[in-house]
Amino acid sequence: MNMSQSTTTTPVQDADDVPAPVLLSPRALTWRKFKRHRIAWYSLYIVAFIYLMALVGEFMTPADIHKTSTRRAFAPPQGIHLFAPNAQGGTDFQLHAKGLKLEIDRKAMRRIFVTDEEKIIPLGFFVKGYEYKLLGLFPSKVHLFGPVDPKQSVYFMGADRLGRDIMSRIIIGTRVSMSIGLIGVIVSLFVGVTLGGISGFFGGWVDNLIQRLIEFIRSIPTIPLWMGLAAAIPLDWPPLRTYFVVTLIVSMIGWTSLAREVRGKFLSLRFEDFIIAARLDGLSDMEVIRKHMVPSFSSHIIASLTLAVPLMILAETSLSFLGVGLQPPVVSWGTLLKEAQNVRTIIEAPWLLIAPATMIVIAVLALNFLGDGLRDAADPHAH
Repeated sequence: MNMSQSTTTTPVQDADDVPAPVLLSPRALTWRKFKRHRIAWYSLYIVAFIYLMALVGEFMTPADIHKTSTRRAFAPPQGIHLFAPNAQGGTDFQLHAKGLKLEIDRKAMRRIFVTDEEKIIPLGFFVKGYEYKLLGLFPSKVHLFGPVDPKQSVYFMGADRLGRDIMSRIIIGTRVSMSIGLIGVIVSLFVGVTLGGISGFFGGWVDNLIQRLIEFIRSIPTIPLWMGLAAAIPLDWPPLRTYFVVTLIVSMIGWTSLAREVRGKFLSLRFEDFIIAARLDGLSDMEVIRKHMVPSFSSHIIASLTLAVPLMILAETSLSFLGVGLQPPVVSWGTLLKEAQNVRTIIEAPWLLIAPATMIVIAVLALNFLGDGLRDAADPHAH
């Protein structure tokens, strides 16, 4: 062996130089897994935009939802154009919509709207319009998008039978429909976690009593139950009181499934070592529930509630569509769908059905995808 041949050795790394492993909390791990769920991540942005629209709805509406026009009844949607002709015979970049002319169809003997190619309605961002209160506090006349001249009207999604702008009414209706889902979920959270926790933690006759109550409520057909309760609402009640009563009616069914899930979790946790240790430390039953049991599956509760919001929205929409929920002048997606109950309206003005139905589908799908992502992220066994 040639002693002059050099040999290379790998130096042994000191234990002090080894970086310590990064330990993430369960909440941080859940957030990391959620961001990898692309559909749920994009749905979070959609849901956030919908609730932002509900919060500053007047700022985003191009027209007053109460402004009527008999000459514009069932006006069709008007498109947005990018280039307008100039005086030199060319075209310039200008956001605009083309006007509508009202004509009479002699064969069908009905009014029709045709596009007026010569009438140009300039459009812009942050334009002046009707006065409102931003967030209910600050007077303003600035609107996100609309006609530059506040005296002109543009119907981006068409008009209803009274000539009111459908797009503006959908935006304002977002506030009622989405808040009913949110408030209904909060009520379901309180009732479901309370009764489900009591049922699973104490067991015995208390468990039997609560479970028989849940089974009785779930055995009643949902739509007839809602219709019966909503029909008991006096017609002379103010809209705000009717709104809260309808919210409570919608919440009456939603808490039962959550209560059963909480009961199952409590049954599996009450004999775990950390729960027994908490009892031996002298904590009361309520402290054990509040400090140890509920936080241990809070992510699962959040995911379940996110999936419950679209069910609440669909319930409100169904009640209002059937005429036993919210009634005009309250504007919600359900009351807007009620405008398209007859076949003639759907044939002559299909946008009355398509516009609010599309908004409902987008909101429900986004909330469902968001709930699926939260549920997968909260599952410790999911990869």
